[in-house]
Amino acid sequence: MTLTRLHWSALVVASAFSAGIAILALGLWASGYDAPQALTALWNGAFGSWYAFTSATLLRAVPLIIIGLGFALALQGGALNIGAEGQFYVGAIAATWVGLEVGHWPLVPAIGAIVSVATIAGALWMVVPVWLKLRFGVIEVISTLLLNFVAEALVSLMVQGPLQESTGVFPQSNLIPLSARLPILPGTRLHLGFLFALALSVVVWYVVTRTVWGFRLRAVGASPRAAEISGRIKSGRVLGTALLWSGALAGLAGGLEVSGVSYALYQNLSPGYGFTGIAVALLARLRPIGIVFTGILFGALEAGAGAMQRDAGIPSVAVYVVEAVVILVIVLADSRLRHLGRSTVSRPSPAAA
Repeated sequence: MTLTRLHWSALVVASAFSAGIAILALGLWASGYDAPQALTALWNGAFGSWYAFTSATLLRAVPLIIIGLGFALALQGGALNIGAEGQFYVGAIAATWVGLEVGHWPLVPAIGAIVSVATIAGALWMVVPVWLKLRFGVIEVISTLLLNFVAEALVSLMVQGPLQESTGVFPQSNLIPLSARLPILPGTRLHLGFLFALALSVVVWYVVTRTVWGFRLRAVGASPRAAEISGRIKSGRVLGTALLWSGALAGLAGGLEVSGVSYALYQNLSPGYGFTGIAVALLARLRPIGIVFTGILFGALEAGAGAMQRDAGIPSVAVYVVEAVVILVIVLADSRLRHLGRSTVSRPSPAAA
């Protein structure tokens, strides 16, 4: 990666967030709100104190980082996993079920069981889209997106049926036992899952950039047909594996959310992590290490949104304006970069002329 490319990426990130914040401020002012007060509340809620940073920003960054890593892994191979929200939910269901069953186990095996089952559940939820794509050519964007609705309905079924709390009054599960909960940083709400996210970013970076399978994945993403003819790479197998791992990571995020934050399953457990994770990956340009930083930035937006609603009376959904603008800026910047690249290639050099 050249220095020019690094500068370009940094400029795009800065421009995207600056444009998003500016448009948010303009929209608040036009709506009659006190924009400086709102932005101050946004900042304080995300970075105003050590507790706010760890217990709000970093806490919300954990699922965003892990889901972003999964999305980036699939997109490296040219596949769009739009179903992370559903995979997150099935991971949460599996984690809740196992957590309630292993309450008498010691901490380490209990957490290991929860993490493993949530990861496997997310991968299994991706099996149908992979099969449909490889067997019938069904675009994974459609199948993964539609399965989100199925997963949300499944959560409703579980919290009003087999996993409903013991009194049968509230549509949620019982709290998982203490031995099934992730350890937290003293004085905060930040759990061990943050270290999981950091470790996974390094693992995904290594796999994509330093292994044969990662090379094959990038080759398939560049051109599946060329990878099959020139490299004798089985593009379907590589792409299917990437999608399964993408689903597994989203399921893991759901398991960590139950074991480290909510301690129970209920409807609307995710405030849209599966879709925000896409923006996290795109803003980082699919770079695993960069996803850690963009995940923290979007975690700050999520954390600041709650403070903005509490302190300034502004609906928390207003931060979606920033997220939408970020995605648009990234898409436009990539389009412009590709256009400049084509122009450079097509323009003859002075020597050739």
